[in-house]
Amino acid sequence: MEIVKFFQTGGAFMYPILIVLALGLAIALERFMYLMKTQGKTNKIWKQLVPMLKAEDLSRAMKLTETVQTPLATMLSYGFARKKSNASREVIESAMEEGMMEVLPDLEQRTHYLATFANIATLLGLLGTIIGLIQAFTAVAGADPAEKADLLSSSISVAMNTTAFGLVAAIPMILMHSYLVTKTARLVDNIEMAAVKCLNLIAEE
Repeated sequence: MEIVKFFQTGGAFMYPILIVLALGLAIALERFMYLMKTQGKTNKIWKQLVPMLKAEDLSRAMKLTETVQTPLATMLSYGFARKKSNASREVIESAMEEGMMEVLPDLEQRTHYLATFANIATLLGLLGTIIGLIQAFTAVAGADPAEKADLLSSSISVAMNTTAFGLVAAIPMILMHSYLVTKTARLVDNIEMAAVKCLNLIAEE
């Protein structure tokens, strides 16, 4: 197969690029599944909370947030704890902001590695090409003059494979990084919007 031949003729640097790509894909898949699952749980718990909050049944709402492990539940539990002690709206809002600061790292973790891995894949490809060119010119220096052109052309073609593969690995990871960052930001916005709605329901001025 052409793909296998392309990989085999690329040299030793093809393998670290492949490892970086595999790590990036694993992280992207894990983050995508986590964000999808968290978004689903967030929507579900919010639909359950709204009737309780409108009925001013804070005890049931607190119990629900304590039994469900989601960023929204964690953040709201901070506010509910302050509301239970009859704190002011500002104190409740501050408590929810504290809860948001606690859950935000879980939402954003590991996503930034994709951008790093994309840069590493590109640099490994360039490094492999440079080393391949050095080896090619070294080999050509001692070759027969009649064969130099063909040998150099063949060696350069092989050396460029690492750059090509580095870019092939980097471009999808950059796209996945952009997608996950956007999806995470949208989820954070949804959680913050739910917090504001909750605050308006439980701490009317």
